[in-house]
Amino acid sequence: MSTPSHHTESGAGAAPGTADFATCDLYDDDESLQSLSLQLLNLGGRPRFTGPIRTVRCYRDNGLVKELLNSPGAGSVLVVDGAGSLDSALIGDMIAASAIENGWAGVVIHGAVRDREQLAEMDLGVRALGSNPRKSVKDGVGEVDVTLQFGGVTFVPGATLWSDADGVLVTPV
Repeated sequence: MSTPSHHTESGAGAAPGTADFATCDLYDDDESLQSLSLQLLNLGGRPRFTGPIRTVRCYRDNGLVKELLNSPGAGSVLVVDGAGSLDSALIGDMIAASAIENGWAGVVIHGAVRDREQLAEMDLGVRALGSNPRKSVKDGVGEVDVTLQFGGVTFVPGATLWSDADGVLVTPV
């Protein structure tokens, strides 16, 4: 798929995963883009972000999330399918700080986060269903870089994700 015409990368020195775009304009240019119907909250300090997708599937266990966000992100967006559970948080401020240090653009979580006030001040895109102060276990149970499906979207590792105040778009499968 070609890059939609309204997608313009920021200038030199810009943080990874930042760009000047509007998801509404991107969709108007290319209606084959997948639009996430799930209404995720915009909880990070970076309200607009984009990048290639990496994925994790886990349930109430953020060991793999922590491991990935502690590795080089190169402007990627981590999509986490936590099965929609709000029982425990899959990231908080410490894991988010690691993500920033390692160059991740953002995190999209089909589940919960914690440390909302701190996340709102951090230069990281964070979309999630909600929050819960309860931390998750860190056993590392789950799957990395697998195809995920939720909210009417198929998230394939390597596809491009765009997120802003209007929602989340993903390149078609």
